[in-house]
Amino acid sequence: MSEKNICPGCGRGCDLSEPYCSRGEAYLRTGKMPERQGKKQDHEMRVAHYHASDMNDKLIINLRDLAHMMRLLYEGRASQKRILIILKEAERITQRDLTERLGIQPGSASEVLSKLENAGLILRSNNETDRRTTDVCLTEMGRELAAEALLQRQKRHEEMFSCLTGEERQELLSLLEKVCADWKTRYSEKGKAHDHRCHDAHRRHRGLYGQGEN
Repeated sequence: MSEKNICPGCGRGCDLSEPYCSRGEAYLRTGKMPERQGKKQDHEMRVAHYHASDMNDKLIINLRDLAHMMRLLYEGRASQKRILIILKEAERITQRDLTERLGIQPGSASEVLSKLENAGLILRSNNETDRRTTDVCLTEMGRELAAEALLQRQKRHEEMFSCLTGEERQELLSLLEKVCADWKTRYSEKGKAHDHRCHDAHRRHRGLYGQGEN
């Protein structure tokens, strides 16, 4: 996303076409950035905007708010905890496959893995069938920390839906699966175009910095 497409409202770096804060929403409507207000006033504006919205807009606002909260609660794509959990589930994985699962650049993955290796949490070794490929696995200490991180995630997931009964969770799951399936079909071409742009950017990055595939 180029800088001109980033909303200048609150510094979160949201897409200008879908700003998260009320200042960004006002900027999108009027082309002018309103003066920064206090948190209370900003909250009141958001509440007023929500109540004035139609049903579809309210659904989108709630999904957007949930997505924002999940980004705050969840491990980052290249966080050490997430890597430890992936390695616990996979037991052994190539550095290339791990990088693809994380969805980050090889250089970024190598940097985090080096920190984990120096901390004695992972081991890296040459693959037995392809010496150009590096295998990654957990050490005993790494497995202990991975088990702890996985337990924390499971408790957090349980807590996130604790306000719903079992029947309500099942109903919510069914509705989300229905919407998700429809969106995948309806917007699949847009998703493919986005994946191609990310892949091309990844290839250009490797070419510029001479990074390998591990």
